[in-house]
Amino acid sequence: MRRCNIPAVAPPWGTLNAIDLNTGRYLWKIPLGEYPELAAKGMKQTGTENYGGPVVTAGGLLFIGATVFDHKLRAFDAGSGALLWETELPYSGTATPAVYMANGKQYVAIETNNARNRGAPQGCAYVAYSLP
Repeated sequence: MRRCNIPAVAPPWGTLNAIDLNTGRYLWKIPLGEYPELAAKGMKQTGTENYGGPVVTAGGLLFIGATVFDHKLRAFDAGSGALLWETELPYSGTATPAVYMANGKQYVAIETNNARNRGAPQGCAYVAYSLP
């Protein structure tokens, strides 16, 4: 098992925030990401270091990878911040996802790599999912 290297301050260590740009107020704020070693011990919702941003569909789905250690792509309700779906990626999804249409079907794609997590196996892959 690799050394965890967690921050020396109380979690959350990374958040996903929705801000009303007219007022500057937070609409919602949630921890984003987990350290697998801590989650296995029951310490979830810690948030982690994040790179890459979200993309929001016209239907109100917010997709984001961004987390360095848990290798997940997540879909949230953009209005409430509720987690709707998540999947494991082969590497960290530290790029901003792309949403596109092909032959009348909508897709979300993301580039994955472990460049920001040198303790993990290195590699990269492009992953795409079709939306229902």
